[in-house]
Amino acid sequence: MKKNIWIIFLIVSFMWVMHTFSKNFMVDPTFQNFLARKDEVLTNESLWILMIRLHIIFAIISLITGPLGVIKKLRIKSIQFHRWNGRVYVLSILLNFIPGVYVSFFATGGWLSTIGFLVLNTLWFGTTILGFINIRRKNVIKHSSWMLRSFFLAFANMFIYIIVAISHNALQFSYGTSYTIAVWLCWVISLCIAETMIRKKVFI
Repeated sequence: MKKNIWIIFLIVSFMWVMHTFSKNFMVDPTFQNFLARKDEVLTNESLWILMIRLHIIFAIISLITGPLGVIKKLRIKSIQFHRWNGRVYVLSILLNFIPGVYVSFFATGGWLSTIGFLVLNTLWFGTTILGFINIRRKNVIKHSSWMLRSFFLAFANMFIYIIVAISHNALQFSYGTSYTIAVWLCWVISLCIAETMIRKKVFI
């Protein structure tokens, strides 16, 4: 059962990386479809596009390195690979903090969405730092728990996409309202899944 779970997460991670990359760098590289849904005109569109691109690139890196870090067999087989993979993962999230905070202030849905995104960015940054600190202290169990929370927060955007699709398309909520709901629910769902996995010791 545990083997099937990590295989599922590998597949989900790969599929979401491909979706994110193709959507934002091939289908709509100038983000015109996304910008059309925003409530207000950006004061500096070129800067926003730069920041959102950096945000997406670093998120993709974390979605590639994250699954490789939580697979127990891979950690045991090659601890050196796990360490370097973990450093890339942590660095991608640390470098993503500023772009993430910047784009939060222009989030669809207004200040409620902005606050939700700031909470998400703080949680992702904080759980990653705590995971790094605990491995430096040789506390492997706490390290694994915090990094697992960080890893599932990397899927927040995927949950936003799913929640918006349900609330906007199926329940007929306005796009702005749907987006705001999704921004708050995404990190709640991510952390709930992480806590379930930690309690069941799926990856630890």
